[in-house]
Amino acid sequence: MDPNAVNTNVTIDDFDSLITYADQSQWTTPDTFSADYNPDSKEWLRGTYHLTEVVGAELDLNFTGPAIYIYGHSGPSYGSYSIDIDGISTTKSAYAAQNVSTPYLLYEASNLAYAKHTLRLKNLGKQDQDQSGNGLLLDFIRSTVQLAPEGATVENKTIEETDPSITYTGEWGHNQSGNFSGGGSTYTNGDGASFSLTFQASAIYVFGDKKNDHGLYSVSLDNGSAEIYNGVSGCGGGFGFTCEQQLPSIKYFASNLAQGNHTLTLTNIPGVNKSFFDLDSIVLTVPSKYGPRQLNASTLTTRAAQASPTTPNGNGSHPGTSAMNPILFMILAVVWVFNGIRL
Repeated sequence: MDPNAVNTNVTIDDFDSLITYADQSQWTTPDTFSADYNPDSKEWLRGTYHLTEVVGAELDLNFTGPAIYIYGHSGPSYGSYSIDIDGISTTKSAYAAQNVSTPYLLYEASNLAYAKHTLRLKNLGKQDQDQSGNGLLLDFIRSTVQLAPEGATVENKTIEETDPSITYTGEWGHNQSGNFSGGGSTYTNGDGASFSLTFQASAIYVFGDKKNDHGLYSVSLDNGSAEIYNGVSGCGGGFGFTCEQQLPSIKYFASNLAQGNHTLTLTNIPGVNKSFFDLDSIVLTVPSKYGPRQLNASTLTTRAAQASPTTPNGNGSHPGTSAMNPILFMILAVVWVFNGIRL
C-alpha cells in the first residue's frame, strides 16, 4: 500500500451483499423491528451482527486491495475459526474468560499484494481441550483501497435513482419517502429488468435496501463477466420478512478504475419467487487526478495480527480514511425510519 496516496477503508457491514453466506440458516441476527433495536448502537455497527454456533458455518468475500480487517466479538461462548485468503489458511480463537469490549479485531492482514483476493471465514468451534464454546460472531469487515495517487483530492458525488443519467429497462416502480437518500427509491421484480450508468470515477458504490422478498441480481462493469449477488436480508425467525429495513446497504462496489468512461449494468434475476431489487442511490468517488494501481498476481504477502480489541469506532491503530467513506456520508445525511412502505 502506498501510504502517501489517497486511501480509504471501505466498511462492509455483515448484511451487505458483498458478503456471501454459504448457508444463511446457520446464522442468527438481531430483529431490526424489535422495540429494543438501536441502529446507533455503540456495541455493533448499525446494530446488527451475524452469530453462529454451527461448526463449519462459513462466509466468503471477494475484495481488491492491500489490507483487510475482520471485526466481531470475543468471550467465553466463542471458539476457534479459520481465515483463508487465496488458499493460505490461518487458525485463531475468539475465546476469552470474560466478554471483551466491541468491536473486537478478529483478524488483520495489512501487507497483502495489491490484487484481487478471496477470503473465507469458517467457524471451527471448540477445539480439543478448549474451555471455549462453539460461537463465532461477525460484526463488519474493512477493506483498504486506493482512490487516487499522492497529491490528488477526491470528491464523493451522489446520483439519486431519479437522475436522468441512469437508463432503465423493464418495469420499475417508485417509492417516495424521506426514508431514502434523496427522498425515494425505485424497485423491480421484473425478469431481466435492469439499469445502466455510464460514469467517470475511480470508485463506485451502489446502495439499496435488503429484505427477504429480494433475491439474486447480476452486475457487469465495462462489459466484463457478470458477477452474481444476493439481495435477501439474511435474517431468520418470524421477523425475517421485515428485517433490515434500515440503513443503506452496499449492493456493489468497485475501485481502482482508470480515467475515462465506464459503464455499469445491474440486472434483476427474480426466479420463481419473483424477487425484487431496490435501488436507492449510486455514489461515485471522483479524483482530481487518476492513478490506478497495477494489480499484482494474487500472491499472498501478508502480516496477520493476533485477535485483539480495538477502539469503539472500529479504527483502533489501523489505517484510517484519507477520504470520507460514502457509507458514513449517507448515514449522516439521512434518517432511516422505515414504516408502511414496500422495500
